[in-house]
Amino acid sequence: MELKLPPHRMQITDDLDKLLEILPSNIKQPLENHPQKNSLIEIVLDLGRKPEARFSHRTEYLSDQLITREDITHCVARVGNFSADNRAGIERTLHRISAIRNRQGDIIGLTCRIGRAVFGTILMIKELVESGQSILLLGRPGVGKTTALREIARVLADELEKRVVIIDTSNEIAGDGDVPHPAIGRARRMQVARPELQHQVMIEAVENHMPEVIIIDEIGTELEALAARTIAERGVQLVGTAHGNHLENLIKNPTLSDLIGGIQSVTLGDEEARRRGSQKTVLERKAPPTFEIAVEMWERQKWVVHEDVAQTVDYLLRGKQPIPQLRQVNDEGEVSITRDPSFSSPQQVSTNPPTLIDIPNKPTGLRAQGKMTPLPIAPHPQPIHNDFEEMLANSWYQLEKTGQKMRTPGPNGEDFPIYLYPYGIGKSHLDHVISILKLPIVLTKDLDSADAVLALRSQVKHHSKLVQLAKERQLPIKSIKSNSIPHISRALKELVSLEDGNEPESLDIRVLTRVGSDDEIEALEEARLAVEQIVIPQGQPVELLPRSAKVRKMQHELIEHYRLRSDSFGDEPNRRLRIYPA
Repeated sequence: MELKLPPHRMQITDDLDKLLEILPSNIKQPLENHPQKNSLIEIVLDLGRKPEARFSHRTEYLSDQLITREDITHCVARVGNFSADNRAGIERTLHRISAIRNRQGDIIGLTCRIGRAVFGTILMIKELVESGQSILLLGRPGVGKTTALREIARVLADELEKRVVIIDTSNEIAGDGDVPHPAIGRARRMQVARPELQHQVMIEAVENHMPEVIIIDEIGTELEALAARTIAERGVQLVGTAHGNHLENLIKNPTLSDLIGGIQSVTLGDEEARRRGSQKTVLERKAPPTFEIAVEMWERQKWVVHEDVAQTVDYLLRGKQPIPQLRQVNDEGEVSITRDPSFSSPQQVSTNPPTLIDIPNKPTGLRAQGKMTPLPIAPHPQPIHNDFEEMLANSWYQLEKTGQKMRTPGPNGEDFPIYLYPYGIGKSHLDHVISILKLPIVLTKDLDSADAVLALRSQVKHHSKLVQLAKERQLPIKSIKSNSIPHISRALKELVSLEDGNEPESLDIRVLTRVGSDDEIEALEEARLAVEQIVIPQGQPVELLPRSAKVRKMQHELIEHYRLRSDSFGDEPNRRLRIYPA
């Protein structure tokens, strides 16, 4: 049977004819007219064996003739050069040819994998990609990780107009040759001379090309994991893949555990051990994770999303069972998001799980962008047997009664508080800034009761539905460049007329802290004094004292507020910031 892609996934190219051209005629001819040609996954050629074609659901021989050395040589002569990882490609295509060598270095086997570019691959997580948070994709070989990376690069570069750089180690994301495949859109591609140099190219990309997003395929070494952390600390969004099917695999992998914060052994005091009900020596997360979101790709249309990697890792280390989201998309392009406390692996989830509790429709993701039609709410929802679950289910929508807002006049006659509808902005950041600065602002989830809208500039530009709704209600839209504390702080202060948009920016360093500890405030004050007393007036770089990864990230945000550049260097526990003049 032919490969039937769902209507929302439009296959744009597979360039299969170019791959068939490299094959000997006795292998090429059976494939040219094969009824399942569109579902072909790879072609396997092993010396002294029959050629195999592997389709999505079956494998078959292409010829009764055994593969000879002449057949192997015929194919090798028509592809690009094999790199150090024994991979080659065909110029301007996405196909990958991998070689098997004998002990003398001669090629005795080839795996010709078909590369396809498909629109709509990331429909299930599109709002997460647009959020600006770093995302890690996990999954078995062949599940579609590289295809998803390719589509993420195109969406971020073309639709959100971000500066995207792809670290293409084996030329699998953007194809072989010097000109990248059009499937990546306006994203730029950096090739890697040898696989062991991938971490150096990652750092080079940040230092030389000012990316807003870096995309990495197959993070597999400790140096690459360290480079990823360094990039994340500089405020660059990361999207990458790693070896492992589930998040638990990374916890048990000492090489890659740094991607989720690193694991360390901690000895508890007697009282704390009794309070936790655990042994005195326990495992804990060492630092904030490099990737805030993790996606386990079980099947092409069934993904599990861990929205908060830090919380999930903490739960797993304490023996608790996290409850991630199970996202699926049907043939009509409708995305369903469900949760079930009982599942943790694909084997435990049936095709139609009877115990899954549907999450009520909430104003996020594709529906909030006006790209999907919301399904009507059933008149008789499924019964919920737990008071806490009922509270959780009802918490998504809390409509406010119009006409009952409590208003007090401000210093210039304004009506306070201001009811603000945030769109695509982190609620935790907003609550933090409002609390620290004591701003007369109340967040609302009801657009009809809002006085203003706060949204990312990219979303205002690309989502006309939001602009139309605000215009119908005569609501002003305040847009900010990024989801960072300094930008949010300035926008909120301008909303309540505490700051003039034309005056130099002022920033209370308390809004950058997470818990408001003396160490955090001291570190931020150190960075502020260094900038204002040395870097800006004297034009000299300054090195700060060693700090933890969490505090360094706050310092990076503060330096970004001054529009200066900063780097982290050195090894833990002496890792510290260096601030450079403009």
